[in-house]
Amino acid sequence: MLRWRQAVRRLLLAALAALLTLPAAAQSCRGTLYLTIDTGWSREAEEIAAILRRRNVRATLFLADEPTARGDRSLSPGWADFWRARAAEGHVFASHTWRHWYFTGDAGRGRVRYASRRAGEGAEVLDQAALCAELERPIQALRAMVPEAKVLPLWRAPGGRTTSGAVAMARQCGFAHQGWTADGFLGDELDAAAHPNRALLARNLANIRDGEVLIMHWGVRSRREPFASILEPLIAGLQERGFCFETLPPEGRH
Repeated sequence: MLRWRQAVRRLLLAALAALLTLPAAAQSCRGTLYLTIDTGWSREAEEIAAILRRRNVRATLFLADEPTARGDRSLSPGWADFWRARAAEGHVFASHTWRHWYFTGDAGRGRVRYASRRAGEGAEVLDQAALCAELERPIQALRAMVPEAKVLPLWRAPGGRTTSGAVAMARQCGFAHQGWTADGFLGDELDAAAHPNRALLARNLANIRDGEVLIMHWGVRSRREPFASILEPLIAGLQERGFCFETLPPEGRH
């Protein structure tokens, strides 16, 4: 009888330990967060994807054809397996423009200025058709690699910088603009000397509230202390507070 009780006790303790190690997403939710990821330098892409998988987090992925740490571009064929795996895991996709240039001002009705921040790449004025093509092209590239990917009718301007004309024109293309919320900027683009990871982790855990749209990247070239090293404790801390993570709805969140 004693051995039987000891065996039952061990089983109960093991079950309790397993329950405590489950991500909060598998438990009841006391709030909802929407993680969004822009392409960026993609240096920590595989590490970040593994963290999301372990923590059972699904995100909304905004795609642009940007240079990567591999020496190619984020929507080149070499990334097909990566995007295919994310679609299989339940992540959803949206447009971040094709060239990742910046909207700098309206140029009259149905026209918007669009300029690169890189020297020598230039600038141009987009009309309605050209803007639609700029937003649709990353989705077309994704579809060619991952036909089964779920794509939302959303877009995000690089840097979050829009104009009233660009937003209205994009709406005519079928895309609603999606930014991020006040405390949703996780800080992975900030200078690591002035904003070290330990400070970002503490700030985000203290400030993030129910309904936040969070933004980060698959890696930022200029950051000397990769943000990915605090992503898992950040997600775990938010899940411990009772937050669940969901992908954005088709109409977005504002």
